[in-house]
Amino acid sequence: MSKSVAGNSANPRTAPKSTWRVVDIVVASVLSVAVGVIFWLWSAGYGFIAALTVAFPPLGGLYGGGWLIAGVIGALVIRKPGAALYCELVAAIVEALLGNSFGLTVIFSGLVQGIGSEAAFAVFRYRRFRLPAALLAGALAGVAMGLNDTLVSYVTWAPVWKLVYIVLGAVSGAVIAGLLSWLAVRGLARTGALGNLPSRGAATEPVV
Repeated sequence: MSKSVAGNSANPRTAPKSTWRVVDIVVASVLSVAVGVIFWLWSAGYGFIAALTVAFPPLGGLYGGGWLIAGVIGALVIRKPGAALYCELVAAIVEALLGNSFGLTVIFSGLVQGIGSEAAFAVFRYRRFRLPAALLAGALAGVAMGLNDTLVSYVTWAPVWKLVYIVLGAVSGAVIAGLLSWLAVRGLARTGALGNLPSRGAATEPVV
């Protein structure tokens, strides 16, 4: 390892904001694998949700937030450009490798959803990682999910159904992926587990 890389890893305060250190890559990867398992479990429960919403399938959008967690929590923890996209995509790959009813299509979904999350933090120029940014990231990931699903899987739905699904996906993303991820990172910060990361002070940051 070069001295410059080692120095950045040892002192996160002096590392360029956009530069990924070794510790960032390791933490993001471990986090993504863990959430990928959650994705897999979440997908396993979708059959039950589909049965419950058979009368009005767009309600399934309310379940979608569980597949959007990786991008939001990854960005809140790593706080570097590309973190949301990286974590959402890697988590989707892990889910695909574990096997699920959606097959390899989850990888493309992860890419699209990761872009949605990434866009939110880009809006804040990667300088704000408080609750509003988390909620926006979850909501935009939900919109991305809704657009992808209605264009690929639910092509025959009526336009109103598609719109309802996208809106509910955004709501689910904001609440499940946005709010819960923000709370989770604050909880992790309190334990000291984020000591080597820019998010180590998340527990004491203002809400807005």
